[in-house]
Amino acid sequence: MKLIVSPHNVTLTKAIEDHIRTRISKLEHIDRFGINVRVCLEHDETKAPERAFTCSMRLSEPGPDLFAEDSEADLYAAIDLVTKKIEQQIRKRQGKFKARHHNLASNSKRRRQEAEI
Repeated sequence: MKLIVSPHNVTLTKAIEDHIRTRISKLEHIDRFGINVRVCLEHDETKAPERAFTCSMRLSEPGPDLFAEDSEADLYAAIDLVTKKIEQQIRKRQGKFKARHHNLASNSKRRRQEAEI
C-alpha cells in the first residue's frame, strides 16, 4: 500500500511517520485491496486546545474510497481514532460483501433441499 503524508503546520518527525506506518500496516492486514492511503495532519492554533490537531485519512480502494477525520488535543490520539474509524468502515464493507454472497449460497442450498423432498 502506498502512503502519502501531508503535514500542515506540523513537523513530520520519524516517530510520527513510524506511528502512522504501524497503524496503516494493521489496516493492510485487514484489507489487502487498498491501493494507497493519503494522510493529512494539521495543527491549528486558533481552535480550542482540545481540537488543535486534525488528522484525516483517505483509503483508495476498488469502488468508493473510505474517508475519516478526527480532531484531538494530541496528534497520536487523532491518528489512532482515524485508523479505528477506517477499520470500522472496512469491516462494514466486508460484512456487506459476505452477507450478499452468503445469501445467494443459502438460497440455492434451500432450493436444492426443497427439490429433494
